[in-house]
Amino acid sequence: MRAIVTVVGPDRVGIIAEVCTQLAQLNINIIDISQTVMEGFFTMMMVTDTSKANSDFDTIADVLARKGESMGLSLRIQREDIFHAMHKV
Repeated sequence: MRAIVTVVGPDRVGIIAEVCTQLAQLNINIIDISQTVMEGFFTMMMVTDTSKANSDFDTIADVLARKGESMGLSLRIQREDIFHAMHKV
């Protein structure tokens, strides 16, 4: 299953490394990644493959949310179909 991971918050060194390390520990593969920094504000979106993840989706969402909180960021994951339905114009 594909899922969208979003990261938003103040920029600092190591954000991508920490998020990618957490995804690797969950056995989630990154398919595509886009990130930008504007006036000190970091945003990143990743398309991921969770089909071989070592936890169920709800556990993954909880782990990522807690990781984001510890980093001072918003770190969320949504199923790709739900993400597209919510952002369809």
